[in-house]
Amino acid sequence: MQVAVRGKTLSVEKQGQGEAVVLLHGLGSTSNVWEPQVRALSDRFTLVRYDLEGAGRSAHAGALSIEGWVDDLAAILDLQGLSKARLVGHSLGTLILQHFAVKHPQRVEKLVFIGVNRAPPEARRQAIRERVAKVRAEGIDAIVEAIVKGGLSPHTAELKPEIVGFVRELLMRQPAEGYARSCEAMAASVAAEVSAIRAPVLLIAGADDAISPVANSEGLAADLADARVQVIERCGHWHPIEQPAAVSQALRDFL
Repeated sequence: MQVAVRGKTLSVEKQGQGEAVVLLHGLGSTSNVWEPQVRALSDRFTLVRYDLEGAGRSAHAGALSIEGWVDDLAAILDLQGLSKARLVGHSLGTLILQHFAVKHPQRVEKLVFIGVNRAPPEARRQAIRERVAKVRAEGIDAIVEAIVKGGLSPHTAELKPEIVGFVRELLMRQPAEGYARSCEAMAASVAAEVSAIRAPVLLIAGADDAISPVANSEGLAADLADARVQVIERCGHWHPIEQPAAVSQALRDFL
């Protein structure tokens, strides 16, 4: 459903029963990436998922930023009557949750970071800015194939053409300007003071993830007070749909 949040309209869905789990998708994705997990976990948890401002069915209302997405999440928790929740993020969603957990520690029960994303180094920032220019000049179609090729595991690319097609559709359905502004927000992001996070954290890494290698999760885990890493084999950067059963089981066990 479309919900008014901080002067904008976001697409928010809630399914299941039990304790609340909020799911944040990554860049170039939508809340539909969580469909396998919603189906697998709705017998035990109430799953709240939404399209970030600028993505999918949530149109951008202005410039985008990590801080703005953090405030949106707080507002959605308020609208759902949740003082505290278990929070799960994928890729860009993990960066938002790092900042959220530092700003609102009392609202975090547990955290799951899937394909962790931290503030990018300068070379990465420049590459993101170049992607923004390409999207604005040529449209989303100009970058889709490179992202698909770089994001999926060899196993998925060879044996799961339906997942390749789904990732292409997620990307090609993005509003070009919303995607460009999302990239700008990521390029402008700063690192969260993650040493302040006290909630238990599970980091899920794909063994074949070239965008966020296992070492990224291990590095962040070392900076956290209470964290462990779980590696999923035959998995690239689109974990929730590349290896849905393994991700869902990991979430059920931890949450």
